[in-house]
Amino acid sequence: MRILALLGLLALAACGADGEPETPEGPSGPGVSLTVTGKAEVGIKG
Repeated sequence: MRILALLGLLALAACGADGEPETPEGPSGPGVSLTVTGKAEVGIKG
């Protein structure tokens, strides 16, 4: 039981071990563009 508690403690400590998450910077260059359009549906017909 102590091993399980120790593993849980280590798992929680490892969550923030490297600091806060950072968003990556986008590519810097002229003419780079991405556009997504459309429709998505999820359901059950019956």
